[in-house]
Amino acid sequence: MAVSATTDRPAAPSGAKRDERRALAVACGAHLLHDGYADLIWVALPIWQAEFGLSYAAVGFLRTMFSGAMAALQIPAAALAERVGAAAVLAGGTALCGLCYVLAGGSAGFVLLMAALLLGGLGAATQHPIASTLVVRAFAGPRAMAVFGTYNFAGDIGKMALPAAASALLYVMPWRPAYALLGAIGIVGAIAIFIFMPRFAPEPASTEEAATAAAGGFKPGYFLLLAIGAVDNATRSGFLVFLPFLLIAKGASVTVAGFALTLVFIGGAFGKLSCGWIADRFGIIATICITKALTAAGMLGVLVLPLPATLVLLPLFGIMLNGTSSATYGSVPYFATPAARSRAFSWFYTGTLAPGALAPTVAGFFGDMAGVPVTVGMIAALVLLTLPLSWILRPALNTYEAQARA
Repeated sequence: MAVSATTDRPAAPSGAKRDERRALAVACGAHLLHDGYADLIWVALPIWQAEFGLSYAAVGFLRTMFSGAMAALQIPAAALAERVGAAAVLAGGTALCGLCYVLAGGSAGFVLLMAALLLGGLGAATQHPIASTLVVRAFAGPRAMAVFGTYNFAGDIGKMALPAAASALLYVMPWRPAYALLGAIGIVGAIAIFIFMPRFAPEPASTEEAATAAAGGFKPGYFLLLAIGAVDNATRSGFLVFLPFLLIAKGASVTVAGFALTLVFIGGAFGKLSCGWIADRFGIIATICITKALTAAGMLGVLVLPLPATLVLLPLFGIMLNGTSSATYGSVPYFATPAARSRAFSWFYTGTLAPGALAPTVAGFFGDMAGVPVTVGMIAALVLLTLPLSWILRPALNTYEAQARA
């Protein structure tokens, strides 16, 4: 489903450059906040477990409440943006993300905490379909994919910045005011998004484009690529549930575990950049295979290494853990006609985020039943499923890449 940043007032041609800068700034700012809030949960899980006496399954379910709502409601959020305006929906969603952590800071029990995270997931559903389409709309043509890299990198900056800020605040204040303060940033950011987001007129669709979109527009191999992305996202989310607990079991404090997560996210940010270079040099399929094989090895390394060695490993592990997404998301345009690319991204986000939302709860149940080490080993084995899937996808992707270069 395509989303347009709609309004009654088209952008003035004389202000095109200014609108491009504003569109990129708003999209990057929204991505930074929303991804930061999504990953801020990882730092809070050990705190909430101790505060409310939760099992691993309940801990995983908290993450699922947020990410499940985010995954399930992206397409409805896109439809709402078409009706009432993208600026209002994106700003409202950002405000809900911030309000989630304000309410979490004041929650008196598990049920209220769960409701706050559900509200945050509802708000987080607005970012991907609206902000990514804003970038494509502002930077029409070949420039769009290049600028998309900046937009994606901004999300990784948020994944580093907000968990790091939370870990730092936990040194000087209790978790409740710390998280409420971080939530207030989102409410302020929502106001800025509504004020500064450029209002573009909808792009007219040609008869040919409308017919292509009605016919589907997805090429053979698209859903296999989506399956690879789903396994990648599910195993990443499932493993991250246990990472703080693995570190604490090795002797790390809660704050050290928080900073360790930041190391993973730092590696992940550079992974998205470096894996673009790896894909250019070795190919997309080779990149997926290399990063996923090393991801599985890294999971086992985190499981068996002592704490100092684990902390050294985590940034390198983060490169592999997050870097694959550059290859999978960057491949989406090859598997859709130009008219269907926006819809292809929308479905890809939903199809990959949904398994990632369910994975923490499933992993938590297995953790309760079989223990953390066995469950982490199972997750590492599941990571390797991407290797045969990538090999099956290889002929179609090679064909589409050759066509794009021609």
